[in-house]
Amino acid sequence: MTVVYFVRHAHSFYSNDEYNRPLSDIGLVDRDNLTQLFRDKTIHAVYSSPYKRAIQTVEEIAKEHNLDIHVNDRLKERILAEGEISDFDDAILQLYSHPAYALVGGESNNMAQGRAIECLKQIIFKHPNEHIVIGTHGNIMVLMMQYFDTHYDYDFWKELSMPDIYQLTFQQLSLIHVKRIW
Repeated sequence: MTVVYFVRHAHSFYSNDEYNRPLSDIGLVDRDNLTQLFRDKTIHAVYSSPYKRAIQTVEEIAKEHNLDIHVNDRLKERILAEGEISDFDDAILQLYSHPAYALVGGESNNMAQGRAIECLKQIIFKHPNEHIVIGTHGNIMVLMMQYFDTHYDYDFWKELSMPDIYQLTFQQLSLIHVKRIW
């Protein structure tokens, strides 16, 4: 079995600069707490979105296990739209309701899921029977989970916390079990 830990990033300061948004002070405390959670686990590899908040969330886990962080652009958060969105939750609901629909300059659920799931499959094949941590984001994490089980949807996304951790157990590319551990 291959175990994937999706680690949704901790709380971050908001800015329009998606790549460089850092964790907030609360996020840094939560990051330290989740690092403790992984201290006694066997971890073989750490991957992350290229966004600073995702990398910062898993960097101490990587250090604890003497691992490099493999940054992959396909794991970044989905691009919602070009420019500001007046009602974020409504925009997300529309995208989950119509998976092929995309806002101007943004990615549809199908597009974002496609790029992320191909990356996840490669990671699983590269690390059979290993334990992998992936620093990720709420939307793209749910879309990857939804690929394997459609009950991971908008309502599930609404219930996520920052940070959040889900342990997914795979037999090759078949999802066997999901457990929330944060």
